[in-house]
Amino acid sequence: MTTARRWVLHVDMDQFLVAVELLRRPELVGRPVVVGGRGDPTERAVVSTASYEARERGVRSGLALKIAVRRCPEAVLLPVDFPVYEAASAEVMATLRAHPGAVVEVLGWDEAFVGVVTDDPLRDALAIQAAVLDRTRLHCSIGIGDTLVRAKIATDFGKPQSTYFLHRDNWLDVMGHRPTTALWGVGNKIAQRLAAIGLDTVAQLASSPDEPLIEAFGPNTGPHFGRLGRGEGRSWPDDTPWVARAHGRETTYQVDLTTRDEVAAALRDLAERVIDDLAKEGRAATRVHLKVRFAPFFTHTKVRKLAGPTMDPALVADTALALFDALADDRPVRLLGVRAEMVEPESGY
Repeated sequence: MTTARRWVLHVDMDQFLVAVELLRRPELVGRPVVVGGRGDPTERAVVSTASYEARERGVRSGLALKIAVRRCPEAVLLPVDFPVYEAASAEVMATLRAHPGAVVEVLGWDEAFVGVVTDDPLRDALAIQAAVLDRTRLHCSIGIGDTLVRAKIATDFGKPQSTYFLHRDNWLDVMGHRPTTALWGVGNKIAQRLAAIGLDTVAQLASSPDEPLIEAFGPNTGPHFGRLGRGEGRSWPDDTPWVARAHGRETTYQVDLTTRDEVAAALRDLAERVIDDLAKEGRAATRVHLKVRFAPFFTHTKVRKLAGPTMDPALVADTALALFDALADDRPVRLLGVRAEMVEPESGY
């Protein structure tokens, strides 16, 4: 008799935003569909999600809509509809929480970790897929692992609409020969730094001693990458309700801002919206972050701690403007963002 044990399931909705749109527009099934911005490629906006048909033509999330259209002229472009996606996400997460004994840690509106104690994790995964499809008419892929890292990475091998196992016994067989960019949280820049110390593959990273990693990345981050290479880490989801540490707003401007007065006015608008968000939390701002993207695509971020907590949008805007002035850069501005960190809640994080 097989003994029940803890398993982690990573549930990831397949082409989520597109899939929700296809429920409303079934005539688009099978066609390349791109969701992003207001669906207008003449505006500055990026792809939020592309259908698998569009992905085959080189369209991916984060790509400028105008480039997406060049790569896939026949694509159907649709505007982002946040309320509809949020409602669909709520249904998905409610379905996951309804699974017997499930411990659910939400990662975003289209993915979550689900902890189950079972002697047959595949049975649970298939049951969850069926329940999600029945309740929402949406498909999901599920990675099954003995740690969150392994479950998360396994999902990509099961896309779309399937499942995949990654655990201690098959980790290196499946992952060892792959580049370090195959790991969750390792992008090209980190991979380049790992390659600089002779670590090009997951297997090389997994077998590396901590010393060279510490020298390259520091005493905390270095060993973290070593554990990541071995697929180690947390083995159980945390369903503690998420508490926001900050709120931010940003805008990409269809026409570049070219004067300080235009920037100041834009920052006032962003600051007011941020403070409205903080007011709903009942927690004041303690630090102000500024994000600026100069034309054509140079991005800078700066942060300043406030003298004391505030709910004054003018003070937040003035602080952001001071950070902007400190950049001493007169290039046209295509994006501004204001983010405010909040005082810690009484119960802590």
